[in-house]
Amino acid sequence: MTDRTIAIRNVYVMLAYAFRRMHSDGTDSIAAERFDHLQDLLAEILIRGVGTQVKRGLHRDYLERSDALATVRGRIDITRTIATRSMTRGRLVCEFDEYEPDTPHNQALKSVIVLLLRRGEIAPPRKDALRRLLPYLDAVTLVAPTSVRWNTLNYHRANANYRLLLGVCELIIKGLLPTQDSGTAKLTSWISDDVMSSLYERFLREYFRVHHPELLPSASAISWDYDRASALGADQLPAMLTDLTLRSGGRKLIIDAKYYGKSMQISRWDKSTVHSDNLYQVLAYVKNADVARDGSVSGLLLYARTDAVQQPDLDVIVQGNRIGARTLDLNQPWQALRARLEVVVAEL
Repeated sequence: MTDRTIAIRNVYVMLAYAFRRMHSDGTDSIAAERFDHLQDLLAEILIRGVGTQVKRGLHRDYLERSDALATVRGRIDITRTIATRSMTRGRLVCEFDEYEPDTPHNQALKSVIVLLLRRGEIAPPRKDALRRLLPYLDAVTLVAPTSVRWNTLNYHRANANYRLLLGVCELIIKGLLPTQDSGTAKLTSWISDDVMSSLYERFLREYFRVHHPELLPSASAISWDYDRASALGADQLPAMLTDLTLRSGGRKLIIDAKYYGKSMQISRWDKSTVHSDNLYQVLAYVKNADVARDGSVSGLLLYARTDAVQQPDLDVIVQGNRIGARTLDLNQPWQALRARLEVVVAEL
């Protein structure tokens, strides 16, 4: 597998965009610091973010509790009261809500902090800083990191500051770890492609939402343009959901984000070509989205650049629609990376 390097500073920028915390108190200055290890970066985000949250007050929520009490509180659980013979001791089993910090959000934070302390390759000063945070989480249950259900964690105005922190926690648990090779931080080869693909896609969407809201960036669904009159079993057609769609006037650009170890395939004649499945996919998106058949819809495969000699660099017109394949070098300075993204807008 071809290794792909990412500048550590750009990992922070991707996280900040992906989890919508471009102006998070206490973490803005992180992008200006130098980190030799990815785990140090992630630990520093947690140290500053959780420290700031402790000063503001940890997120609390109303949690259901059940206990045998001498006075009635909430709702009496008659069945359990009888089963446990609590009335013989002058008590009633009651169910009530308690406003506590032992929420799933704080449980996830605590589990990852402990995980970093036990297994993380981070600098001793940062380990000390993480240890100093734990007493503030004494009232929070320590759960197994793998038991955290990330898709059930909800965000609203009261806990919006947790979005970046828990995004970092999720990446740590799912396998974002550093190795060292000639002073360059790399993602380990066993990291799930799904994890990094998700971060890459979210980063691209949020970048354009922040800097180009006029393009209405979204992960939009595309309907199949089939003949309804003669259709049979149309409900078996797979869904088409784009990673990112940009719109300008009557034009539309469908971007398919790809984070692969190899961005090119080798044919039987030892020729490097764009991945067939990727090209067929974006072409299907474009042709079905261009219902007017006027060429107003274009497609772009945007690969995270690898260190391979040959890179995707395609720009063709297929049956009236522009189809391209480009790369985005995540290891270059942020200003150069941003300039590359602006080229995408210019091509729309």
